Amino acid sequence: MKNKLILSCLCVIFAASNTKIKAQKMSKNIPTPIANLIPKTLEKHGEKRLDNYFWLNDRENPEVIDYLNQENTYYDAMTSDTKGFQKELYEEMKARIKEDDQSVPYLYNGYYYITRFETGKDYPIYSRKKGSLAATEEILFNCNEMAEGHSYFQLGGLSISPDNKFVSFGTDIMGRRIYTIQIKNLETGELFSEKIENATGSSVWANDNKTIFYTRQDEVTLRSDKVFKHKLATDAADDVLVFNEKDDTFNVSVGKEKSKKYIVIASGSTLTTEYRTLNSDMPDGEFKVFQPRVRGLEYSISHFGDSFYIITNKDKATNFKLMKTPENATAKDNWKDVISHRKDVLLEDIEIFRNYLVVEERSNGLNHIRIMPWNGDGEYYLPFGSETYSANTTTNVDFDTDILRYSYQSLATPSSVIDFNMKTKEKEIKKEQQVLGGKFDKNNYVEERVWATAKDGTKVPISMVYHKELKKDGSNPTLLYGYGSYGVTMDAYFSSTRLSILDRGFVFAIAHIRGGEDLGREWYEDGKLLKKKNTFTDFIDCSKFLIKEKYTSPKHLYAEGGSAGGLLMGAVVNMAPELYNGVIAQVPFVDVITTMLDDTIPLTTGEYDEWGNPNEKKSYDYMVSYSPYDNVKTQNYPNMFVSTGLHDSQVQYWEPAKWVAKLRTQKTNDTVLYLNTNMDAGHGGASGRFEALKELAKEFSFLLDLEGIKN
Repeated sequence: MKNKLILSCLCVIFAASNTKIKAQKMSKNIPTPIANLIPKTLEKHGEKRLDNYFWLNDRENPEVIDYLNQENTYYDAMTSDTKGFQKELYEEMKARIKEDDQSVPYLYNGYYYITRFETGKDYPIYSRKKGSLAATEEILFNCNEMAEGHSYFQLGGLSISPDNKFVSFGTDIMGRRIYTIQIKNLETGELFSEKIENATGSSVWANDNKTIFYTRQDEVTLRSDKVFKHKLATDAADDVLVFNEKDDTFNVSVGKEKSKKYIVIASGSTLTTEYRTLNSDMPDGEFKVFQPRVRGLEYSISHFGDSFYIITNKDKATNFKLMKTPENATAKDNWKDVISHRKDVLLEDIEIFRNYLVVEERSNGLNHIRIMPWNGDGEYYLPFGSETYSANTTTNVDFDTDILRYSYQSLATPSSVIDFNMKTKEKEIKKEQQVLGGKFDKNNYVEERVWATAKDGTKVPISMVYHKELKKDGSNPTLLYGYGSYGVTMDAYFSSTRLSILDRGFVFAIAHIRGGEDLGREWYEDGKLLKKKNTFTDFIDCSKFLIKEKYTSPKHLYAEGGSAGGLLMGAVVNMAPELYNGVIAQVPFVDVITTMLDDTIPLTTGEYDEWGNPNEKKSYDYMVSYSPYDNVKTQNYPNMFVSTGLHDSQVQYWEPAKWVAKLRTQKTNDTVLYLNTNMDAGHGGASGRFEALKELAKEFSFLLDLEGIKN
C-alpha cells in the first residue's frame, strides 16, 4: 500500500484523466445491450403511462434471461481491465477477516451455544456445549456440508425444544426467503421425515416438547399470513391452522416470551399492531387477543411476573412510552404509564431481567442504554464518548442474571461484545472484532458528525470517517450512503472491508436523512407518504454540504443506496445528476407506481402506509412525480453501477432491468452504465461468507476505476 500523501496526489492527477478513462472504455467497441421496445399502455385514474419494457416482467421468458445475460456479458467486457484489481480487492478484504472465528458463547437452558467458522469455509457451523465451555462440542449443523450442491444456501430459524432434545430449523436454497422447516433429533442426529414447505423458516416450541408453531406465506405474494401448529412426527399435511391474517396489509410472526410462559402471535402493518397470547403449557388451547387492533395504535409486549410491559404510541405518544398491565387484564384501558412519553427521546426497546429493567433509547440521533433497578436504587446510563457510534443490547436470554450483554462500535472502532455487570458496574469485553494484516490502527482515522441544512431549514446529521491526513480542498473522493425509509435508523458502524477505500483516500459518510428514525419518530413521519420527497432533497442537500465544505467536489462525489435506498439513488440522479461522478444502486426499488399497483407482488399491499396507495388519486399523482423509472429524462447522468438478483422476492429483478434499459435510451453523455444480475441470488445477494466480498469488490473497483486508482 502506497502512503496516503502519495495517494492523495495520485487522486488529483487521475481525476484530471477521468474523461480520458471513460473515452478509452467507450472505444472498446463493445456493443451496448439494447432491450426490445414493446410498448404497453398502463392506465389509472384516466391517465396513461407508456412502459416500453413491461415485457421484462417474466423470468420464465428465455428472451428476458437472454437480455440479463447480455447485460452481464457487457459488464464483464467493459470492466475486463479491472478484473485483476477486483481479485486483489477481494483477497485484501478477505485477508482482514479472521477465518477461524466464532461468536461469543451464550448460556441458554443449560447449554452454551456457539456459531463458528473454519478457515477456507464459506458457511457457519452451529454447535453447543453442555454446562461448561470445557465440555465436548456437539455439532448441531455444519452449513458447509448442507450447502454442497446448492448455488445459494441459507439456514435460519433455529429453535431448541425446552428439553434440549430437538431443534426445528428452516433452509432456503433459492434466495427468495421461502424456507422448508424440518426437525432434528439432537440425541440421535436424525431428521424427522416431515417437511414443512413454503414457510418463513421461523418456529417456536410449546413446553410439551412435541408441538411447534410456525408461519407460512401466501404462495403468490409471499406475505406471511398464517400460523400453523405441528405435532412432532406427524404429517405436515395434518397441521392445524391456528390463525389466518386476512388483512393483506398485515404480516404475522410467532415467538415466545423471554419468561417462556407465553407463545405470542404478532400481527402488524406499518401503522398498526395486534398480539395474541397462549400459555406455553397449553398448546392445544385458544390464543387470546391481547388488545384488538386499532388503526394507528402500535404496541409490543414483554412478560414479567404477573404483568406485561408494553411499548406503545398510545395517547399520541409519538416517540413511544412504556406502560404496564396485569396479565389477566390486557385491554388498553388497563395500561398504566411506567416511562412517560418524551418529545425529544425515542423509546426503542427494553430488556427485562429479574432485578433490572434495561431501556434502549435514542436522542439527538444517538443510542443510549438506561439501567433501571426494579427496587428503585438509582438508575443510570452507560457512558459512550463518541458521536459516530452505535450501541445495542444483544443476546440476553437469561432472566436470573445481573449481566447485560451489549455491543459497541463506531465508524473507526471495531465491534465489541461486552458483558456489563449492572450491580457492580464492571464490564468485560468478551470479544473485539479482529482486523488482521497488522496495518489497521483506529488512530489513523478521524470520525466526525456534521450537520447539513435542508432546503426547509431542517438540520440533517452526517456521520463521517476518513484518514487523518485528509485536506479539505475539494479533491477527496467521497462515498455518501443513504437509505431513509421504513423508520430504519442507519447507525454508524465499523466495516473492515471499508478500509479498502478509506486507505485509498476516500471519505465515507452516512446521511441520516428523513424517512429513517434517526432523530425520532417525527423524523420518520416527515419522510414518508406525501412527505417522501424530503428524503431525496435531504440527501441532495447533504451532498451539497460536503461539496460546499470542500470535503469533496462533484467530480469526486459518489452516492450509494440499496433497496429503498436504491429508490433514493434513482430519485437523486433524476433530480440532481450534476452532483455525482458515480452512483451505486443495489437491488433498487425504482418502478414505484407499477409495483404498488400490482398486489400480486410480494409485500405490495403492506407498503401502502409507507408509500401511499396509488389506487387513490392523490397518492398516485405524488408517487408518479418522483418514481425513478417514470421520471427518467433526456439529460446527462452519472456513471452508474446497478445490481440485482434474479430471485429477489422483495425488489423484483425487472425493476432495475427496466430502469437501466430506459436510462440507456435517455442519457445524453458517455458515462458508463452497468447492470449486473446475480442469476443465483435474491435480495440479500450471495449467501456464502466470502462470496459477498466478490460483489463488494465489483462496487469498490467501480469507484476506484472512476478515480483512476488502479492498485
